[in-house]
Amino acid sequence: MAESWATSGVDLHLEPAGPGGLRRGLTDALRDAVRTGRLAPGTRLPSSRALAADLGIARNTVGEAYADLVAEGWLTARQGSGTRVAERTVVPPSGPGRRPRVPARPTHNLVPGTPDLAAFPRAEWARAARRALATAPNDALGYGDPRGRVELRTALAGYLARVRGVRCAPDDLVVTAGFSHALRLLGPVLRARGVRSVAVESYGLDVYWGLLQAAGLATPALPWDELGTDPGPLTTEGAVLLTPAHQFPMGMPLHPDRRTAVVDWARRTGSLVLEDDYDGEFRYDRQPVGALQGLDPDRVVYLGTASKSLAPGIRLGWMVLPPALAEEVIAAKGHVDTVGVLEQLTLAEFLTSGAYDRQVRAARLRYRRRRDALAAAVAERAPGVRVTGVAAGLHVLLRLPPGTESSVVQAAAWQGLALHGLSFHRHPEAVAEPVDALVVGYGTPPDSGWTGALEALCRVLP
Repeated sequence: MAESWATSGVDLHLEPAGPGGLRRGLTDALRDAVRTGRLAPGTRLPSSRALAADLGIARNTVGEAYADLVAEGWLTARQGSGTRVAERTVVPPSGPGRRPRVPARPTHNLVPGTPDLAAFPRAEWARAARRALATAPNDALGYGDPRGRVELRTALAGYLARVRGVRCAPDDLVVTAGFSHALRLLGPVLRARGVRSVAVESYGLDVYWGLLQAAGLATPALPWDELGTDPGPLTTEGAVLLTPAHQFPMGMPLHPDRRTAVVDWARRTGSLVLEDDYDGEFRYDRQPVGALQGLDPDRVVYLGTASKSLAPGIRLGWMVLPPALAEEVIAAKGHVDTVGVLEQLTLAEFLTSGAYDRQVRAARLRYRRRRDALAAAVAERAPGVRVTGVAAGLHVLLRLPPGTESSVVQAAAWQGLALHGLSFHRHPEAVAEPVDALVVGYGTPPDSGWTGALEALCRVLP
């Protein structure tokens, strides 16, 4: 019986061509694959019979090529272990096509936007996945509704109403693969509706501005002051993207008067508010700020994700859409669901079982302790630095003495500390006085690395 590659080694692509015949061509091709690292040290090669059958050449030719490379030290051959790539240093190819070296990763990461991934509730998630899969109907494994699984939309509708004050039915929800996916869907829909610009905040994430611009939409910046984003310049019909519960990166909620003003503008002009509920579930020293969507479900598109409460890698987000917009967004998404159904069913089970609430409460306590430790350390070690934006979220703003932001960010890099200066998040057309500050994310480091990250931060503060 012929030996299969499934048991004899790896699936191997070779082109044994060139001068000198098949044996030399095969030997050169194998040597080059080892030298360049395409065949890693320790990799088991196909048997001579299997490789000969695949290449359509004599088995003796393969055996002789293997023997040559064993003699040269490129391969090893042991009874019962087959032929393997020898352990040796791999020299990457040289020349103009070589990629530049990537700098080593920093020792500590305080860049905002990511939770503590080591705290992901693996065991609870696995139990929820088993329960969800055991009870899922067979048709759940098909192409599916483009809005997403009804189990998840139903669970989300109840959760968002209870926790965030969102007013919606399951059919108003569309499941997405995160916030960026939602903007990729919304941008072309808004453009097709005749919208030419989406106003944004003076400080935010350039990746989101870029997604809107890629859809052909301008992204003018709104003014910023001590009350937050000022919607005053919004006069004509259009759209605006806001983080009203916890502005990123300034760290404050939108003032109640301005919440009312932006919704009044949307009603008056027939416009839309895109509400990024950034860090909406993580509050510490104040009552939660309800979703803006609750003031007018017909004018506000609510956008949320599980990226901070669970992990960005599960790629789950959602939109709550006004009925007039829902069908257009569903059409833009396509005729079938594009988000993994098993993840959707698992999150639905996580929500309905209460595991999601427990996870958020535990994370809120853990992050609050980190925030308190950060604020206390800065007050003691760097009294000239003011800590703001502490009432909610997974980051704080450290206000620096004027003119020091650039030097502090550079010093942080020398300390192996990754973080962002506030200028990194400033819109090119920002209508606000420049402020020297650091945006410090305290969610990312694992518990084992938090003390070291905090110590490194304090060393670079003026």
